[in-house]
Amino acid sequence: MTTPKVATLIYSVRFVRSIANLSILAVWLFLYRAVFGYLAVIFTREDFRTNQIVLIAVIVLIVYHARQERWSIEFDALPHFNSPALMLVLAGSMLYLIVERWVDISTISASLFFLASYGLLGLWMHPQRWRTGLVVALLVVGILPFGDHMQTVIGYPMRILTAAIVRDGLAVTGVASMGVDTILILENGVSQIDLPCSGVKSLWTGTLFLLAATWLERRPLNRRWLGVAILFAAILFLTNLVRVAILVLIGQVLGSRILAGIIHIPLGVLAFVVACAIGIALLRWLDPFSDSPSRAIKPNRKDAPSLWLSPVLAFSILGMALVYTPRPQTGLSEIPPAWEFPAELVTLPMPLKPNEIELLMRDGADSAERLRFEWRGMSGSIILITSHTWQAHHQPERCFTVYGLAVNNVRTFLPLDNFPMRLVSLSDHSRPEPLSAAYWFQSADRVTDDYSERIWQDLFLQHQRWVLVSILFDNVQDPGVSDARAFYIAMRDAIARGVSVGQVSDLRK
Repeated sequence: MTTPKVATLIYSVRFVRSIANLSILAVWLFLYRAVFGYLAVIFTREDFRTNQIVLIAVIVLIVYHARQERWSIEFDALPHFNSPALMLVLAGSMLYLIVERWVDISTISASLFFLASYGLLGLWMHPQRWRTGLVVALLVVGILPFGDHMQTVIGYPMRILTAAIVRDGLAVTGVASMGVDTILILENGVSQIDLPCSGVKSLWTGTLFLLAATWLERRPLNRRWLGVAILFAAILFLTNLVRVAILVLIGQVLGSRILAGIIHIPLGVLAFVVACAIGIALLRWLDPFSDSPSRAIKPNRKDAPSLWLSPVLAFSILGMALVYTPRPQTGLSEIPPAWEFPAELVTLPMPLKPNEIELLMRDGADSAERLRFEWRGMSGSIILITSHTWQAHHQPERCFTVYGLAVNNVRTFLPLDNFPMRLVSLSDHSRPEPLSAAYWFQSADRVTDDYSERIWQDLFLQHQRWVLVSILFDNVQDPGVSDARAFYIAMRDAIARGVSVGQVSDLRK
């Protein structure tokens, strides 16, 4: 029978342990304080609705499994030494400090936060349960908008490879040869760029599907699973290759772009479903977990708790939190170039908003300028962002949605053969008439409408001065009329002259 003094002592010990755990949690959240603003955007803004739906689905799965397996958490338990979990805590946190100081990509920082947090949780979990749940941690990380980053980083080379294979395959079968650019423009023209069934986005969606299936099928993450994942990615690539080939045959060879646009979505969904069915079959070849871990999420009672771990962990995390240094804001350090526009293009300066200036400074833009313009009866606003780094540029569709405009359609348009640009159809709930916008990225000798190509130019070539040209018209504009074409060409030529002068100045420095 427990005496009152012993009971008081037990409660005192449990209280001290709870305070110690709360202290570790507090310094942990303090270390990763910069991530929470980004997560608030991802999980509240409308343009990340797909990520939010996936998050809800994952939470439902976790709650279901927690109820089925009767998970429990002891808030006053001491942490136990688990070397893989502790390594994930320390390595993830140090990488986070490096990313925040020199890279400043919020998705990577948030990924490290989730992974390191799962490592921290592993110090209070049964080791077997922790290893089993690692796939859940990866699934939560996968909810972040990696699809957009995959589209911008590997989307360009993947689409070039796909278009080249389709071109060569059609040539072998006797179909008249066509250029890679023609195939790329055709695919962009019949598809919404942000659809999950596009070639690169299907890799993100497929990865989430494979992780969820791995968890539900209770398959371990090992070398055999990695082989299945690589094979599944190859199947997704091949199904997308077939999709593009069919679209090119129907839209370009047979000349029926309307039919190609109609079948694009069901064709992409069908290809994805077939690939996922094959992925499930491959996954079931793997052996499931042999041991059933303890039902309670708590340390193994046979292992003594590490009394030294709590203070060491708390002071280590606090030390990293105190040395945390974000990347310095060095943007907008130059005067905007003196653009030589044609005389009939009338422009007036429009000041940037304080939040826009803050964002551009953080991202490292050299200069930025917004202008009000009039040209042959057309009017609107232009923003010109000059930068040596791709991080200061972005896809303008995101900015349009931030300002309350709905993106209805995005397509590629060619005013000239070597001048691709993106046309954006917009709507505003405050006015009945739709709006038009256009944008492209331009250097001294190159123009592209593809953000991923802009990034790859920085990654593999010497950094050049690039300009993001984003135009928002006051009303709907037909890009095919001669005045609109002349406006786009005049803008391109003026930007080329200004960038060339800037490149010469850079060489003299």
